[in-house]
Order: sequence, then C-alpha cells, then structure tokens
Amino acid sequence: MPWGQIYTLTASSVFSAERLLFTPTASNADATPVVFAFPNEYTVGITSLGYQVIWAMLAQRRDLAVGRLFTDTADSLPADPELMGFSVSWELDYINILNLLEQQQIPIRSCDRTQHHPLIFGGGPVLTANPEPFADFFDVVLLGDGEDLIPTFIDTYQSVRSASRPAQLLALAQVPGIYIPSLYQPVYDTPTGPLSRVEPANGVPALVKKQTYRGNVLLASTVVTEKAAWENIFMVEVVRSCPEMCRFCLASYLTLPFRTASLDESLIPAIERGLRVTKRLGLLGASVTQHPEFDDLLDYINQPAYDDVRLSIASVRTNTVHEKLAKTLVHHGTKSITIAVESGSERVRETINKKLATADIEKAVVNAKAGGLSSVKLYGMAGIPGETEADLEATAAMMLQLKKAAQGLRLTLGCSTFVPKAHTPFQWYGVNSKAEKRLKFLQKALRSQGIDFRPESYSWSVIQTLISRGDRRISQLLELTRYYGDSLGSYRRAFKELKGKLPPLDFYVHADWPTDQPLPWDHLEGPLPKATLIKHLQDAEHHMDEPRLSGSSTK
Repeated sequence: MPWGQIYTLTASSVFSAERLLFTPTASNADATPVVFAFPNEYTVGITSLGYQVIWAMLAQRRDLAVGRLFTDTADSLPADPELMGFSVSWELDYINILNLLEQQQIPIRSCDRTQHHPLIFGGGPVLTANPEPFADFFDVVLLGDGEDLIPTFIDTYQSVRSASRPAQLLALAQVPGIYIPSLYQPVYDTPTGPLSRVEPANGVPALVKKQTYRGNVLLASTVVTEKAAWENIFMVEVVRSCPEMCRFCLASYLTLPFRTASLDESLIPAIERGLRVTKRLGLLGASVTQHPEFDDLLDYINQPAYDDVRLSIASVRTNTVHEKLAKTLVHHGTKSITIAVESGSERVRETINKKLATADIEKAVVNAKAGGLSSVKLYGMAGIPGETEADLEATAAMMLQLKKAAQGLRLTLGCSTFVPKAHTPFQWYGVNSKAEKRLKFLQKALRSQGIDFRPESYSWSVIQTLISRGDRRISQLLELTRYYGDSLGSYRRAFKELKGKLPPLDFYVHADWPTDQPLPWDHLEGPLPKATLIKHLQDAEHHMDEPRLSGSSTK
C-alpha cells in the first residue's frame, strides 16, 4: 500500500481537534523526510506522553519534514522518507509495527532493505528493556531517554545522510545509546539451547550504553485533544523512576536514578501552560507522591483559580495517602485512587523490597474514605518468587480486613501474574506455573465476600514473559503468530512449527535461569551492573522459604 493511503479515520476529523502547545517549524527545502509512527490507533498513540514529546522535538527541527502515522490515520506523510521511527510502549504492538511496514511497502526484516528504503528506528520502554525479539525488524534502536538521544541521533544521521546504508549504520553505532542490531551477532551452541554470547562486528562498541537524561525539567504534553483516550488531558511528568526499587519492577530499575521535576522550573510553568487550553490535568510518574515538594504542588493546584480543574494522578505510594490528598482529589473531580500493594503477606513484601506494613495499607484506605473518596483500587500480584499458598490466604485476609476498617468504601483488587523483566533482580525467575490457579483462588475467596476482584489474563502474562525474556530467535516466531492471532494457543502453534529451531516455550517463560547463564541483553548496559542485581536478588532470597536459584535452570 503506497504512502498517503486512505485510513479509517480522516486526517481532517482528527488533527483539526488538536491544540498544540508548541510551534512546528517550517522545513528547509532539503529537509530530511521522516515518518514518526505509533503502532496503535491515534486515540491511544496521542495519549502517550513520550510519543507527543518526541514528535514535537522532531517537528521543531528545520532540517526535518515530519509526518505522523498511526494504524488508523496519518498526517502529512512525506513521499520518500529516509527515516521511519516507532515509539513502542506495549509488547503486542509488534504486530502493528510489522503491518505498518508492509502497508508502506517496506521489508519487515532489516536485512532485506536496501538504500532505497528508510532506516527504521525505534525507542520506548519495551525496546530499551530488551530489543532482541524485535532486533531483526529494526535498523536502529535507541536505548534510554529521548531528551538527549533524539537530537544526537538526528545530528549524526544528517552528518552521514549521503553515505551508503552500511556506512550510515556504522557511524550511528559509535553513538552511546544507539544500538544497531545487525552489527551484533548472537551465538548459540545449539539451536535449542541458551544464548552463548553476542559478538560485535569490527569497529563497534562491545557494550552499548543506555542513555539517561539527568535534568530537572521533565516531560509535559505538547498537544491536547478531545480525540485522546484520556480526553483533553494535559499530562505532566512529576517524577521519573521510583526510589522504592521493588525487585520485580521495570519502572524502578530500568529508569534509574530516581529524578524529580523542579517545582518552579518544570512543574508550575508546565501546569500554567497546559491549563490555558484545558481543564484536565494528569500528574504522571511511577511514584508521584514521593516528590519531595508534593505537598507544595497540591497547595498550588488547590488555589481557587483552579477549582474547576479535574485532577488525575497516575500512581500513589500507599503510605503517602493522607486526608489532604484525598480531599484534593475529591475537590477536583476524582472519586477513586489506585495503590500498589502486591501482596497481603508482609513476608512477600519484604522479599520484593516493598517497604510497606499492613498497617500502612489500612491507614491509606481509612484516610481515603475520610477524605471523601468513594473507592480504592489496589494492585496485587500472584506467583511472586518465593510465594506460598499461605501468602495468598494472607492477601485475601488483608482485603477483608480493609473492608471492615473502611466500611462503605468500594474496594477493588486488580491482580496480575508475576512477569520477569530485563535489568531487574527477578529477571532470572520464570513465571510460576501455579499462578493461574492462585488467581482463581483469590477470585473465589474475594468475590464471595463482596470485594471486586479483577485478574489480568494469565495467558497474556505468558506472552509478555516470552517477549520480555526472548532472544533474537523469537523474531521468526513473532512473524508466524501475527497470522495466527495473539492468543496463547497461537504462540504454542508457532513453537510447534519451529520445533528444533529454538528452545521450547517453557525455557523462555517458566524456567528459572542460573545467574551465570548469558542473558540476551548482556551486551546492552542497564542502569545497574549484573553483580549488583545479583546482590539484590540474594537479599530477596533471604526472605524466601525455598530460594530457587541455587544453580538450577528449571523448577
């Protein structure tokens, strides 16, 4: 399908609703044509703060002519793009990436592209954590924060724009944070065994260093629109990373160190700018309420001039839920709050480094009710390494205790299955095969007591683990499942078809890997050295009844 195709949503009906908080720059006559894509529908993509900000950065460069592409609409696509980028926030969006490449008549594998095709680049949390399952589809992967990395990437490309494709890639590979997968060759001793090593080509760094932005001015929306999934919301990043460092948490470990936006230089100017065009404000971050000046931020939002502003907060540290916060949310149109508790068992919380007592959780829900909130949603997890059935019973008991402590408050427990993530201490653990039964146990125990229990799909957790722990052999499997559908049965069918060419599903998903086994992402530097992650893992295992990583690679 050619560039400029007709989509299900017309550009005029979507992009005319946008209110920009930046001024796009007129492009030079010889500007580099770029397509910046989000592999999902417009309403989802335009709600991504990262996508918004990177698009604005590109659109303010005179040396670029930038068009946007979504699965259902497009805006100002250039005729012959030299660069095509994807912001990847969700693992299963790989299907849409491959579809969009094919629609635009671009080979989905980098090895099949020529000088006449655009360089395909990508970034975002999924690719920064572990790009290897997608490595065959991308020419360039950007590892880390875009604030400094995007300008450096574009500047470097412009300096070699007229060079051959191999010369361009070799030059880009010299830039810290820019990963060129084709220049790194994974080696396996057997087709169905673990990774042995990754061999870099001559002239490229053996270790690609993730880039970290360390400024105190964090992200804020560059566009507000009624067409977004969160209608007319202006988003402000309050903190980046999380100081708690729960052992399983990608948001904590991948984005270290914990950084806070300056109240006077970042947050207040951004909020004032955004509230000139909308009355809906979203405060984003893994642990928003742990900003050192959060109370001052609440005071600012509580001034009478903003009485009509609707406020949403992404994530709240449980022991920071006080009446002032609850009353502020109620005053600004929010009736519910979400807190992550992970487990009702204090032993499990100690295992994962969740520095939280059950008394803290109870105090939070009591404060929420006292402040006028009508509901609290708690996030939990089943199958955490070291978890026993007694720990699940403790979770059920805690929920009943909370119901009694805050009578009349609607309680919801959303519960997922533990999924190991790269660059975290629990990356060596597989998914507990009993997790699905444990979700059903909690469902039976809680729904019968009038507590709303909302489990996430166990099958989705298996697929997510496959991608989060996958090596480059997974790419051929992803190509197959695109046609079979995104069910767990489809992935099992693909594994059966590829039998003998890669390890079985259980190796990627359920096996506990020994800590001396090479990892698919070892050649990509994370925020913490592997030795430090192992130390954190050992600290966690002190709290487990039966540590499972004593050299065994299976359960």
